[in-house]
Order: sequence, then C-alpha cells, then structure tokens
Amino acid sequence: MKKLLKTIIPKSFFKWLYLWKDSIEWFFLNSIISSFPSQTIRIIILNFMGAKIPKSVAVYAGNEYRNPCGLVIGEGTALGHRGILDARMGLEIGKNVCFGTEVMIWSLHHDYNDIGFKAVGGKVIIEDYVWLGSRCIVLPGVIIGKGAVVAAGAVVTKDVAEYTVVGGIPAKVISLREKKAYNYSPSDYKLHLV
Repeated sequence: MKKLLKTIIPKSFFKWLYLWKDSIEWFFLNSIISSFPSQTIRIIILNFMGAKIPKSVAVYAGNEYRNPCGLVIGEGTALGHRGILDARMGLEIGKNVCFGTEVMIWSLHHDYNDIGFKAVGGKVIIEDYVWLGSRCIVLPGVIIGKGAVVAAGAVVTKDVAEYTVVGGIPAKVISLREKKAYNYSPSDYKLHLV
C-alpha cells in the first residue's frame, strides 16, 4: 500500500503539505468549522486543536481563531459573532464574560520602530463578568479587570480596573459599574445562536 501511494502521490506533495500545514489548519478552522451550524461541533474541534473551552460556553458563528492552543475560556461565557480571538501569545477569558459582535482581541502585533517590523505582544487576560461591547478592540498585554465594561467601538491600550466602564480611543474611564453578582447565562439566549 505504501509503495502504491508513493507512485500515485509524488514526494513533493508531502513536502508541500508539511510547509502549508499551518495555513491549511487556519483555513479549516476559520473558513469551515467557525461557520459550522453547530456550536457543539465548534467547541469540540477547538478543544481538539488545543483550546480549553467548557460545554457551557456559547460560541456564535463566524469567529476567527489564531492559535487555539493558547485559548482558555471560563464557564458561562458567550462569544459574539465574527470576532477575532488572537491567542498566539495567550488569551485567557474568565467566567460569565459577554462578547458583543465583531470584538477583536489581539495578543501579537508589530513593533513599528523595529527595522525588521518584528512581532511583539503579550498575553491578554479578561477576568470574570466582563462585558465587551460590539466592535471594541483589545490590544496585546492588556488585563481587563473583573466586572469591567468596554463600550462599543473602544480601543483598549492599557489595563482596565475592576468594575469600571471604559470607552473611546484610546479607552478611558467614563463611569463606574455597581458591584453585584452578575450572571450572563448563555442558556438564556441559546435560541439566538447560529
């Protein structure tokens, strides 16, 4: 059988496959699995690829994942549609976190002062009960404290203190949030998942 395969499939194909392994994996995850019409299948595949995501997480369709091995998500979290979850330097999302649509989390970017445009970054940590508004952007190395709210469209460049509301570009404190026992249960809105 091995000999037959060698005659049918040229050696160069396997070299090509090895060189393009990461691109093929990225395409499979972000073009096929990410939009698959079952969030259970999406979670199973992401976990198979190295992520740590419990079954109680709501994963909406269309998200882009970079390095699932660096992704850790806590119980009861909901990831909105069409977001970017960059876990190349690590991305840790706590329990009961709510993502709006098209949230972008970046853990790696380029040093614009480096002549080689080298990649730099750091792990992003989003603590429990955080609410990230639609189209907000979180940059590398940021820690968003427990219960904080990031307004829609905000660009978070620095750490956010617990129970604060930030907005703007760059994000600044615009309000404080009451300290309560928040519970964003994905089971309350699973009917809307696609």
